[in-house]
Amino acid sequence: MTTSALRKWSWAHKWSSIICTLFMLMLCITGLPLIFHDEIDELLHDQVAAAVVPEGTPPANLDRVVASAVAAMPGQVPHFLIWDRDDPNAMLVSVGKTIDANPADNRIVRVDAHTGSYLDAPDVTGRFTYIMLKLHSDMFADLPGKLFLGLMGILFCVAIISGVVVYAPSMRKQKFGVYRAERPRVVRWLDLHNLAGILLVMWTLVVGFTGVINTWADLVLKMWRSGQLAEMTAQYRDRTLPAHPTPVQEAAEVAAKAVPGMLPSFIAFPGTIFSSKSHYTVFMRGDTPVTSRLLKPALIDAETGKLTDSRNMPWYVTTLFVSQPLHFGDYGGMPLKIIWALLDMMTIIVLGTGVYLWLRRRKPGESAAREAVGAAAAVNHPLLS
Repeated sequence: MTTSALRKWSWAHKWSSIICTLFMLMLCITGLPLIFHDEIDELLHDQVAAAVVPEGTPPANLDRVVASAVAAMPGQVPHFLIWDRDDPNAMLVSVGKTIDANPADNRIVRVDAHTGSYLDAPDVTGRFTYIMLKLHSDMFADLPGKLFLGLMGILFCVAIISGVVVYAPSMRKQKFGVYRAERPRVVRWLDLHNLAGILLVMWTLVVGFTGVINTWADLVLKMWRSGQLAEMTAQYRDRTLPAHPTPVQEAAEVAAKAVPGMLPSFIAFPGTIFSSKSHYTVFMRGDTPVTSRLLKPALIDAETGKLTDSRNMPWYVTTLFVSQPLHFGDYGGMPLKIIWALLDMMTIIVLGTGVYLWLRRRKPGESAAREAVGAAAAVNHPLLS
């Protein structure tokens, strides 16, 4: 690689790192407790447990589940019926003030999956994990916050790739992963930064890139609604909400027969954002840890109870669904969570040492710093050049 090309890569690494590092630190720090959000919520917050039933006990009728939730929340209407991924003995009903109300403002009601009885309706907005999630996903700025963090994620990926390009020539005269313990502190931090960074290249690229995709989730789902869903419901667009809709239980059974080998994930009621005014949309999922994130919608006519359409999701929605478990590392149980946490902490070290190296450069009056700058220049490190 020519000196001119290496300088360009160094410039790209330097400025992409400087711009995104503080935000990436925030994301890594807030992401760490989110890896264990289920365990943290269980430790900090009590919830009503579902009844203990013998194995093989059939689930409650879905209409009874919905009725229990609505009875517990007077004046609310059901938007979504959700099979709880983390607790097979409970079901969740998302309710809002009106059928066309913003689902972001909905309340979640927990109902026993076998008895159909009301459990609780916790307000999660004050929980530690909720605050961490909002900071991590959009910094409490909704879509603009998500898109901004997506841009920071792109810069993070640029910093990783350019860092590898810059690191390779500097190691020609040294052993891979060298740590010069006898050199000044700033040089040792530089070696630590380079070593941890090169070891984490693949993981940080995967988590960074999937994080960028996740920030586009709102836009991706809007594309699906205005594209495939609109096409599937085009001939029913002039219908109004049915006065006497088909029972939810029947809609779920029709969908299960239409999409064999898959399990129900959630049901969108007629009039909600993921359905039409005259359809239930039953989202079916796979039955393995990875395929459980892949959904296939089945549209059930709420007036007749018959299937009207069912299609595989388009590639851009599938890409979003696949990126989510890869980003959060929550598809392999506690062992994978621990691995993800350790890798996250190592990434914090990379980002923290990068900040230290840049701040140290800002103190030209210190002799140790001047010596370190000279040593770093020998390995072409952009944060110190």
